[in-house]
Amino acid sequence: MDFKDVEKLMANFNDSEMRELEIKVKDFEIRLSKNEISQKMLESLVKPQIIEPKETTSTVESNAETNQEDETASMIKSPMVGTVYLQPKPNQPQFLNVGSQVKKGDIVCVIEAMKMMTEIKSEFTGVVTEVLVSNEELVEFDQPLFKVKEG
Repeated sequence: MDFKDVEKLMANFNDSEMRELEIKVKDFEIRLSKNEISQKMLESLVKPQIIEPKETTSTVESNAETNQEDETASMIKSPMVGTVYLQPKPNQPQFLNVGSQVKKGDIVCVIEAMKMMTEIKSEFTGVVTEVLVSNEELVEFDQPLFKVKEG
């Protein structure tokens, strides 16, 4: 492969929906990837979190409000550890936003784990009241992703 071929390959890869491409031909090898670590993810990995003490009275009040809200809301949780993608493709709108109607079985996001993309589906029918994660954020097993008011 000469330089012009590599340029064409890179341009075609950039315009495609592929996230990764690896080619090995005799003594030539190239690997292209669109799976980059977002700036937000880097900041969360590097930046230490400082937890400041809160007043007891405000905590009690906010817990009471949260408990009332949680009684009517259900959580869509991550079934695995991985990177969450809130949109089907990089330049497309998110699967869900606050206020979106969701039906049981609808795809709400995609989680990438070990180079495998897994579609996460809603277990509930209702309205999304809160999106609890950011696009390309690392998520843990059983971490809440969305809050849904059923009904």
